Amino acid sequence: MHILLTNDDGYNAPGIQTLYRALRSQTNHDISIVAPDGQRSATGHSITLFQPLFLTEHKLDGQQKGYAISGTPSDCVKLAIQGGVVAKPDLIISGINLGPNLGTDIFYSGTVSAAMEGVLLGVPALAVSLASYEFMSFEPAATYLAEQLDFIVQHNHKGLMNINIPGKPQVEWRGVKVTRLGKAVYENVFERRVNPHGITYYWQCGNLAQDIESDTDLRAIQEDFISITPMHSDLTDFACIKSWQPIFDHNNG
Repeated sequence: MHILLTNDDGYNAPGIQTLYRALRSQTNHDISIVAPDGQRSATGHSITLFQPLFLTEHKLDGQQKGYAISGTPSDCVKLAIQGGVVAKPDLIISGINLGPNLGTDIFYSGTVSAAMEGVLLGVPALAVSLASYEFMSFEPAATYLAEQLDFIVQHNHKGLMNINIPGKPQVEWRGVKVTRLGKAVYENVFERRVNPHGITYYWQCGNLAQDIESDTDLRAIQEDFISITPMHSDLTDFACIKSWQPIFDHNNG
């Protein structure tokens, strides 16, 4: 199996490099890396249209190569698959991200968007995040993923699996839960400032108000479970289709 690794933290980020080493040492799969050349967190599903994409090649173990790209996480996946930078992968893994990608935060996430771009291009994908900014050891998460990868792939043939792993030593994990996305709502504050040249600018900050219902990804991580959330690209509200069709559908002829 050929696995493409990408992320939104950058090619040299410890999460993706730790995952690469774990997969190389614990599996027999071919591994390529196509990732941004720097930090691209919270870029969502943006792509680059009006400027060129520059590639920096890196040598990897074995036959595969790595590339750092000047664009966004979604650019990386599109360029890898549609641009032929590497052979078409059988699986995309986006991560391991530093910090959680839970609830409605996934709409802003470059990590999840890169994985979703793979799904849109016909490649199953995993978005993997270490749900902490304080616990900086990626080895437990990388080891778990390498050990469970074949089992996970067996059950994820075409969609996106969003995986959040507790930011704690593995002995403190309580297990695994399949979850739905919770609601991560920020009470944003925009602080107005003026720089030394008299130009006004704003700094965004805020507090997170979490939905902690029992079946959500937010609750699972709060209780030290690995959260696995199945996702797909179809945002259609099917209930609304049924209720709106009698109201709006009509023929002009």
